[in-house]
Amino acid sequence: MQERPWHRHYDPRVPRELDFERITAPEILRRTAGKHPDKPAQIFFGTVITYGALEADVNRFARALQRLGVREGDRVSLVLPNIPQFTIANYAAFRLGAVTVMNNPLYTLEELTYQFNDSESSVAVMLDVAFPLGEGLMARTGVKKLILASVADFLPEALKPQFPPAAVPEKEGVYHFRDLLAAEGGGPVENVPAWDDLGALLYTGGTTGVSKGVMLSHANISANISANVQQFRSWFPEAVDGEERLLAIYPFFHAAGWTGIQNTCIYAAWTAVLVPRPEPGVILELIEKTRPTLLPGVSTIFVALLNNERFLKMDLSFVKGYLTGAAPMAVETIAALKRVRDVPLINVYGLTEITPMGTATPWGGREKPETVGVPLPSTDLKIVDLETGERDLPIGETGEICFKGPQVMLGYYKKKEETDLVLKDGWLKTGDVGYLDADGYLTIVDRKKDLIISGGYNIYPREIDELLMTHPKVLEVCAVGVPDPYRGETVKVFVVARPGETLTAQEVISFCRERLAPYKVPRLVEFLDALPKSSVGKVLRRELRNRPHQA
Repeated sequence: MQERPWHRHYDPRVPRELDFERITAPEILRRTAGKHPDKPAQIFFGTVITYGALEADVNRFARALQRLGVREGDRVSLVLPNIPQFTIANYAAFRLGAVTVMNNPLYTLEELTYQFNDSESSVAVMLDVAFPLGEGLMARTGVKKLILASVADFLPEALKPQFPPAAVPEKEGVYHFRDLLAAEGGGPVENVPAWDDLGALLYTGGTTGVSKGVMLSHANISANISANVQQFRSWFPEAVDGEERLLAIYPFFHAAGWTGIQNTCIYAAWTAVLVPRPEPGVILELIEKTRPTLLPGVSTIFVALLNNERFLKMDLSFVKGYLTGAAPMAVETIAALKRVRDVPLINVYGLTEITPMGTATPWGGREKPETVGVPLPSTDLKIVDLETGERDLPIGETGEICFKGPQVMLGYYKKKEETDLVLKDGWLKTGDVGYLDADGYLTIVDRKKDLIISGGYNIYPREIDELLMTHPKVLEVCAVGVPDPYRGETVKVFVVARPGETLTAQEVISFCRERLAPYKVPRLVEFLDALPKSSVGKVLRRELRNRPHQA
């Protein structure tokens, strides 16, 4: 790769290009289990699963899937939160050369029916309490085998009574995860997949339209794992194989949790502390009990923690760094987090189509809070004009962000036209708008499709969000464009006030009027108890934009 501005800010030990291992995900697990059999792979509410035990359970489940007829290329859908069965099923399917399909367990029957049919899934693994949903999917899709996991299966004995297994009637094609494991041996099972084989389908909704299956080969999966781990090795010198602990706040069915936590932990023999539901009370309890060395979280999670006295008084001396992503974090939130524990905050940016990481704040390097860092090794980045997408823009000019590198997806499953719109000559057009500064640090301005055009002016919602987050009475905010008969669109903000505070629409508008150009000032304000969020805590701007609005 030719010299890029960001290379000057790499730690001297970070190579610009990485020499990727040609090793598939199930081979990585087998190697880690061989080197570190007694190291904790996962902690699940007090239950410690070592790498040796995880490898054995993956082999058991792989044999069980074989007995159920799963073969190379078959689609196995996972509809699970962050529980041990997710990782076991994921790597067992990998081992057989099957393709794992990631699904949000909070999705409705309608949403899952689309994804199951689109992916051509024949096997599904889901919670036993979701059995009625599973029955509906068996009736409406090609799923012939339904495997039910119980939260209690891997809980300590003292906690199991709190999560009794769901009552499930006997039915052909329905199996229980714990029974399948108990019936098989844990000895080695052959690793079937090749480097270029399709390994997984991760669904992304983008900003509009139905969700699309992002195709990832084992090269995508393994190269991206390697890139992330090697970045941690070189930009985070304190990281030690078998020693670090990450709080698995990001869901494994999402690219951030799947690659950034589950797969990276397995590569480095780190411990993933599983968080099935990222509620502040649960997170605080797990931080105290497991003392994670790296604390991931999106902005909304950190805001919730910072508004909890227990967190503010907590001894976080064991935390070496914060990891954040999914949406830009307000400068005020970063400052508040640093006051609790002043360690590096690594802001990661990416998307499912690059599995998912493209840039990150250099560990030990300069932190620019308004940016998302610099491109990872072996990753190239350019900014192109918004009108044609053909003209490369110089430093400082705003346009569409494009990535090129080994982590870029193969394409969208069964959607060639949509693939061709975003992939050209190895470059992925992200649909995000941003610019590079002279140091090669990337600043995200907004989503291309979130842009508000009011009276011919371009308005980026994030700028308004950032400003209102500095208001002492505002807890959360989201700006959107809504139809306006005169201007085309006008700015509306949804605001969540801090607990115990009262705030009026006029206060919000006046605050903005003093600090923004007139055309950017919101004309509509709506107060909510909470903003709608995705599974990783990202505010769902599109959902707010699509709500009925009154002038």
